[in-house]
Parts: sequence; structure tokens; C-alpha cells
Amino acid sequence: LDPTLLAFLAGSLTTVSSVLIYRRYFRRIQNSDWVTPPMLEKRKWIRGVVTSVGDADNFRLYHTPAFGWGWPLKFRRVPQNAKELKDMTIHIRIAGIDAPEAAHFGREAQPYAAESLEFLQSKVLHQTVYCQLLRRDQYGRTVATVLLRPRLFLPASLVSGPSLALAMLKAGWAATYEQAGAEYGKSGKAAFLMAERQAKYSSFFSRDRRRGMWASGLDGETPAEYKRRHAAMESGRPGQTSTRKSRSTAGGKWYSFW
Repeated sequence: LDPTLLAFLAGSLTTVSSVLIYRRYFRRIQNSDWVTPPMLEKRKWIRGVVTSVGDADNFRLYHTPAFGWGWPLKFRRVPQNAKELKDMTIHIRIAGIDAPEAAHFGREAQPYAAESLEFLQSKVLHQTVYCQLLRRDQYGRTVATVLLRPRLFLPASLVSGPSLALAMLKAGWAATYEQAGAEYGKSGKAAFLMAERQAKYSSFFSRDRRRGMWASGLDGETPAEYKRRHAAMESGRPGQTSTRKSRSTAGGKWYSFW
């Protein structure tokens, strides 16, 4: 073959390969609009740094693909100010949980909304997390299974970190999301309900007590009930309040034997 033709073919192959490698491993997903249906169908895993936490069940993620974001090969950086981050983050909704609602659009905040938000911030703000992209919700957020950085000093591809959703449930700062479209990842719904139960019920055989938003009893309004009540009020229907009764005794304590 003509050496010129061979050189052209080799150059073309190199260019195509470089483009494919860049798209697969190096290209950033800039925001939720860049999350494509094929990514959701494949339930793609991505890594990123949490740049802000707006509510207790969602946050903003700056996608950090491939390498170059940390030492000793640090040549890329995560922006620090709001101007640089504008339209550069993915709005992530944590799958499988519902946290106390903050004050929005004239609605009052739920009890423990601030504490739940503070807990989430302590876990993820400015930290690296791993997200499995699942679907887009009605607000344009990307629903994702979220894992924290592995505790061991091993690559995340070899060792999975703890589930953020389960951590919030065990601490009592969220309830299991059971509405349409609920996703629980490989842990499954049973693990979510068990984690919530551990926070809600004291044990006769241990010193554990109710945790988080369950500390003062079980008769409070859940996030799901809060949203249903406000939706009913705003549509002109009678508001629905919680019909659950506290399991506390007159002395303020209730013990579970299982």
C-alpha cells in the first residue's frame, strides 16, 4: 500500500480511538440535561464531588471522570465558586428515602428538617461519592443510588463504600420512600425498612433509643404525609393528617422485643 495512505489510515484510526476513549472515560457529564436515556438504561455509575446540599435528600454533584482530580496526578480541579459551578453540576435525588421537608414556596418546614440537612452535609459536602444513575424525576433531578467513599484504601472498583441512604435511615434522619417509582438498589426494600426500624424502635435488650426524627415519638407526620397534605390543601381538598398513633407508653418509653 501507498505509505501516504497507510499514514492516513493510521492517523484516522488513532483519532477515532481517541474520541471514543475520551467520550467513554474522560468526558464530563456537565449537568442533568447531559444524562442521556442510554445512561439510565445501563444504570451507569459515575464518580463526583458534592458541591452543595440544598435539601436533606438531594445534592449537587460535580462529575469527576477518569483521573487527574487528585494527587499525585492532579491536573484538573473542581470549581469552588457559584459562578464557575453554574450549569456544571448534576442535581442528584437520593433513591429510596424521604427526608423531612424544609420550608419551600410558602410551606412550613417539618420538624427535624434542619437536623436532617446538617447530617447529610456532614456526610457528603465537598466529599467524593459514587452514584448509579437510575431515572429522572418530575422535577428534572437524576434519581441515583449513592455510595460513600470506601473506608479501606482500595479502589472503588474493587470495594463498594457504604450506602448513603441506609446511613440516613439508620441515623433516623429519613424514612423509606415507598411511592411509585421507588428504587432501592442491590440492598433491596427489606434492608431499607430494617434500617428505618432500627432507628424507630428501642430494644429491651440494649441501650439503643429512638434516633433522629423518631426520638420524640412515632406519631409525627412523615415526609410523604406532609406532601400529601399540602397537595390536598393546594388543590382545594381537605388536608390529610397522620392517623398513626405514638407507640409510647404513659411513661414516654416503648420497648420492642424484636
